[in-house]
Amino acid sequence: MTHAQKVGVLTFHRCINYGSYWQARCSVEGLRARGLEAVLLDHQSPRVNRAEWRCALQPLLPARATATDRARYAAKARKFFEAFDRLPLSRPFDLDDPADMESVDVAVVGSDEVWNFRHPWYAGYPLFFGDGLKARRVVSYAASFGSHGADDALEASWAERLRRFDALAVRDETSRILVREALGRDPALVLDPCLQFADVCRRPARTPPRDVVVYGHSFPATFGSRVRDWAEGAGLRLVSLGYRNDFAHEQRLDAGPEDFARAMGGALAVVTNFFHGCVFALANARPFVCIPSAYRSNKVLNLTRAVDAEDRLVDEDPAPSALDALLSAPLAPRVVAAIDHMRRRSDAYLDHALA
Repeated sequence: MTHAQKVGVLTFHRCINYGSYWQARCSVEGLRARGLEAVLLDHQSPRVNRAEWRCALQPLLPARATATDRARYAAKARKFFEAFDRLPLSRPFDLDDPADMESVDVAVVGSDEVWNFRHPWYAGYPLFFGDGLKARRVVSYAASFGSHGADDALEASWAERLRRFDALAVRDETSRILVREALGRDPALVLDPCLQFADVCRRPARTPPRDVVVYGHSFPATFGSRVRDWAEGAGLRLVSLGYRNDFAHEQRLDAGPEDFARAMGGALAVVTNFFHGCVFALANARPFVCIPSAYRSNKVLNLTRAVDAEDRLVDEDPAPSALDALLSAPLAPRVVAAIDHMRRRSDAYLDHALA
């Protein structure tokens, strides 16, 4: 009798962030649907937890949240903690000393910014580069260097760690260039798990869509004003998920991961400056616009280019007619075709990497 391979997914699975949560869940459930015994490798760190929780209660620093907003952000965090407990997790182990990590047949590093040297609290952890993993084989899937630019060379010590991977796949062209330049090896370019395994995170609308979801924070004031004018002119409500955006009509600061997925599935359109705002709009085939922020510009530019949706990127002062056209028009057939093509390519990579 052949036993299913035991696969451990190493990612940022305890971040109080909708994208991080859903890419972790989609990864492990997507692999389980392939007949694998998949778990999330449950690394623990009091230092990281403190940083994560502080950020969750004050996500808009240097602008400080009011006491009322902090209470709602705390309610959001509690929903995340409950969701974390329901994930399929390995035995917990120390992020700084993974000696107690349980052994797996294959360790899958990624998705998310697992190789981002500029991440505020996960930057430069050797574990995400394969050190200390108890696995017969180590591969990556949809890993990213995040805001670490293509012009910033990868130091030799980190490149040598990646050279030991049995298979490499990244989710953006910037990460692909960094790996290729450092290793002389072209990694596969694959879809984020929320697009690759979209059935895991899609929630169909219970009623006809009527609200426009705003996801992100720190939008330029001019942009927010333009979006508000468009919505009111069209008789629509703007609902801000997870973060305060004063140009929105409603603030759902306490939305948990399932609330987020349902809202995205039921959105008439999406306004975002986050990578996973674009991903969830694409997964649910919703019209969207994205204004790239400095920290996330690599990710959103590469994603929209990969799926031929660069027209969805706007500046801080979009023309009203352009905003109306983009938020009223469905995704172009070429975008759907590009996602389907990348999904097949991602499947082929997983077939190879997990064989």
